[in-house]
Amino acid sequence: MPNAPATGSELIDLEHRQKQLAKQVQELQWDLGGLVYEMAIRDRIRVDIIVKRAAELQHADAELGEVERILKLDNMATAGGCASCGAPHSSGAVYCWQCGQPIVRHVDTSAILTS
Repeated sequence: MPNAPATGSELIDLEHRQKQLAKQVQELQWDLGGLVYEMAIRDRIRVDIIVKRAAELQHADAELGEVERILKLDNMATAGGCASCGAPHSSGAVYCWQCGQPIVRHVDTSAILTS
């Protein structure tokens, strides 16, 4: 059931993911700075490589931000995962923060039984 509240083990996993992402973002920042420094002292700046590494950092930082936002919710629970990519989402989310797909599915009115 996609809209069921998260259990305690799912929250622990989300907190664990936050720690992993924080460490990854820190390492990517460090590596990017070192890369730019090394290129600068050798006078061989490769913008394509810098942009690629910056994009990796931006993706990890965006995921970290979304995980932190979910963890700050009053009920400390996620509503579920995106059906397209599996990224966690909070209750009230309309679109997936990672892939942009709609979270809420449109149901054709002919599929609803009337009493």
